[in-house]
Amino acid sequence: MNEESSVKMSDKMEASGPVWVGREDDIKKLRKKTATVHDREIVVFYHDGRFYALDCRCYHAGGPLHQGEIEEINGQACIICPWHKYKITLATGEGLYQAINPREPSLTPKWRSKGVKQRTHKVTVDSGNVYVTLSANTDSIDSDYYAEKFKNTITSAKKM
Repeated sequence: MNEESSVKMSDKMEASGPVWVGREDDIKKLRKKTATVHDREIVVFYHDGRFYALDCRCYHAGGPLHQGEIEEINGQACIICPWHKYKITLATGEGLYQAINPREPSLTPKWRSKGVKQRTHKVTVDSGNVYVTLSANTDSIDSDYYAEKFKNTITSAKKM
C-alpha cells in the first residue's frame, strides 16, 4: 500500500444500502459474478453453499480476483490471485502465507495471517435475488487503493 491509498474511507464509502447484483440461481450456477456497487468494483463468489463478496482487485498489485481459483487452505476458503498467487480468505479478507518458525522443533511450514488486506462486503439473498451492501468499516484496508484505481470499470448494478 502506498500514500495514495490513504484516501478517507468516509468519502469513498458514503453510499450505503444493498444493491442488486444478480439472481441467486445464476450466481450459484456461474460460481462468481462481478458488479459495481456504489462505484466500487466487487466480485461475488458462491462456494460451498455460501455467498462471499470482496473488492474485485487484489490488494497486492490489483490482480483480477474474479479470474482466480478458490482453494481450501488451512480449513478456509481462499481466492488465489491469478497474477502472483496471493491467497485471500473469502470470509474475512485476510492474506495468508506459509512460514517456518526456526524456534519450533518442526521445520514444517505453517499457514499464517498477514491480517485483513482485502475488503469484504455483506451479501444478502431475498426472494431469489442477491444483494451486496458495502462494508461500513471506515478503516483503510490495502485493497482500497486498487478499488479506487479501477473505479467504474464494470457495468453498474441496479440499486434496490
